Amino acid sequence: MSDRTDTTPDLPGPLGRSEAPDDFAVQIADSVESFVLAVTEVAKGDEPGSAISLLLLEVSQLLLAGGRLGAIEDVLPDDRFEPDAGPEPDGVELRERLAVLLAPIDVYHEVFDPYGPPEKPSAFRISDDLAGVVSELGHGLTHYREGRVSEALWWWQFSYLSNWGSTCTAVLRALQSLIAHVRLDSPLGAVPDGADTDDDGLTDEQLEQQAGDLMAAELGL
Repeated sequence: MSDRTDTTPDLPGPLGRSEAPDDFAVQIADSVESFVLAVTEVAKGDEPGSAISLLLLEVSQLLLAGGRLGAIEDVLPDDRFEPDAGPEPDGVELRERLAVLLAPIDVYHEVFDPYGPPEKPSAFRISDDLAGVVSELGHGLTHYREGRVSEALWWWQFSYLSNWGSTCTAVLRALQSLIAHVRLDSPLGAVPDGADTDDDGLTDEQLEQQAGDLMAAELGL
């Protein structure tokens, strides 16, 4: 169990401590579960073009739920210490499936904090990010399914503000940019030297050409 005393988001006032799921809690839980199921199903497919379109839609919908979590007052869980949610999937299989499905457009570049000190864009992987978000959301779902509604809402709100909100925003930008490049017939930029997250054996030019050809073919352009 973990102590959240110093990590609860500093938002104005309590939301309440009722464990009965009201309409808001049900709607958030439905959005979370829909995203988790959709990403899991997408990872089982073998069509990158349709996968990217579906992921764009699902990430957009999840961010709507995240915006609602960020706009409400501070959620206060009933317990100071988080109850043990039990063992959780490590997400390795989901991450690997997504990585295969989305190659070679898995790597993208983003500035971590637009309000922080100036920094160079860092390399991320859509597969890593989505698998991580699914894991975080699943943690809250476990609490929700066990009847710990305030605990689930607290976790979803805190993790939205601290991690998956910015992660999904970055992934959404990458997916939207990718589709825009293809449909507007604008060549994808090459991956900067040393920016990839592993050694895939391809040159930057090959990655650029392969990504563009793949997306054009899958989207029927």
